[in-house]
Amino acid sequence: MVKRLLKPTVGVRPVPVVLVTCIGEEGRANVITLAWVGVVCSLPPMVSIAVRPERFSHDLIKSTGQFVVNLPSSDQLWAVDYCGTRSGRHEDKFAAAGLTPAPASEVKPPLIAECPINIECVVRHELSLGSHDLFIGEVVAVHADENALDEAGNLSAAGARLMMYDQPDYLSLGSKLSWHGYSKSQGSASSDA
Repeated sequence: MVKRLLKPTVGVRPVPVVLVTCIGEEGRANVITLAWVGVVCSLPPMVSIAVRPERFSHDLIKSTGQFVVNLPSSDQLWAVDYCGTRSGRHEDKFAAAGLTPAPASEVKPPLIAECPINIECVVRHELSLGSHDLFIGEVVAVHADENALDEAGNLSAAGARLMMYDQPDYLSLGSKLSWHGYSKSQGSASSDA
């Protein structure tokens, strides 16, 4: 297989697309669409979000030290795109995108009621990287609709109808390929990761 050498770029794709909510000291909430998010620790549970310093939401997150990662279903596609192409400096994106703020249990920023999964976070670390600042938030509460859970009560991307982003395209999740650890039942060359 012949491969072409490309210039250095962020080549991890596709990535989740989320709606992050934050709030100012005066109580005004905002929504920002982000695709550079990820899990960074399991104990304690932590997630990261990368936000450009010039974004309106950046200073809100920095000042309060809190945010909520709302995982939208494909039903919220229009709102996801809208909130990623407008600034909260100039409008109420909750109202403009038809989203409903709902009270969080542990943090000040609201949940988005329409999103099937909401992850409340408290900022524990901030790292300035260049074009983006990385906020690492400890997960302090998780809310999930019943359809976003599998039979065992675990979060289910398929049940929640989550989507991905592959710049510039939004993608729906495909079909299940297999499960974690299936290679052990098939016999593998090595059991060490």
